[in-house]
Amino acid sequence: MIKVQARGEEPIEFLLKRFKKICEKEGLTKDIKRSSYYEKPSEVRRRKVRQAIKKELKRVAQKEKLKTRRRRRRTR
Repeated sequence: MIKVQARGEEPIEFLLKRFKKICEKEGLTKDIKRSSYYEKPSEVRRRKVRQAIKKELKRVAQKEKLKTRRRRRRTR
């Protein structure tokens, strides 16, 4: 459960802003949007495969970025 406590005499608008930011960070809004309508099992599988591919590409890109940094340091 997400809780937000007021800091001193903080206005409600700032509390709501912090609450929304925390919800977004935890992926709560995405989960609610995803579960608000029926998603066929084939669509679920397709989405998970796309997420896995995206995650793998991101990991490979990060690895390549580290390699290029190491090469630059060695040549100096």
